[in-house]
Amino acid sequence: MTTARGPRTDWLSLLFAALGGVVLLFIIAPLASLCLSCSLPELAETAREPEVQASISLTLWTSMAATVLFAIAAIPFAYLLARKDFPLKGLVLGIIDLPIVIPHVAAGLALLTVVSRGTVLGQAAGKMGISFIGNSLAIMLAMAFVSVPFLINSARHGFEAVPERLERAAMSLGASPLRVFLTVSVPLAARPIISGMIMMWARGMSEFGAVMIIAYHPMVTPVLIFERFSAFGLKYAQTVAVLFMAVCLIFFVVLRLLAGGRKDAQR
Repeated sequence: MTTARGPRTDWLSLLFAALGGVVLLFIIAPLASLCLSCSLPELAETAREPEVQASISLTLWTSMAATVLFAIAAIPFAYLLARKDFPLKGLVLGIIDLPIVIPHVAAGLALLTVVSRGTVLGQAAGKMGISFIGNSLAIMLAMAFVSVPFLINSARHGFEAVPERLERAAMSLGASPLRVFLTVSVPLAARPIISGMIMMWARGMSEFGAVMIIAYHPMVTPVLIFERFSAFGLKYAQTVAVLFMAVCLIFFVVLRLLAGGRKDAQR
């Protein structure tokens, strides 16, 4: 029985490996082609351009700021979703995932109907000297709208993995619910929370559609890539794209180290 199953398992593993190789090739080939089409001198010249530097810097800090600001509300909300059952909870979970499903240009238009200068919120903000259109704040709103589901879902799964008995034990010793949340629940769910924040940051950095609608200027890097491609063609856009891909790759590696390197952490 054991020897009969061995060859079958080997052939099945080879088949699965071949299918996986096709998927990996589909991912790697376009990226490798794009990177190989740029020479190091071209990349160095592009990296020295003030417009490119300002764009990448803007993309990095606005995405980080959006992640940190929305995490203040998203993490407690994720804890509530993990610990409480309430009517229409399934609907709430579905609403959270909507920004991932809908076209991101539509997401930008949806935001525009809420925060533009002609809306109630836009008029109220205008009286205080605040604008949600065409500035860094608008970019942060667009980034957060399409990326916050990643943080909520990751944090929720992390809190669900925390044993409730530990929280009850802490409360039985006199700790308040807030203290239990901050000193027991959050530390134990820290890895998924951090992973969700990194994913939210990385997803915000790559956003194009929603940002283009609500804040074409100042230009984040995805919008800059699109503008250069539209105005000058592939040659002038690909070097910016490769540089930005390198930045995204850094955060992807960090994400994998924090979220996927569990085996190494446990050894």
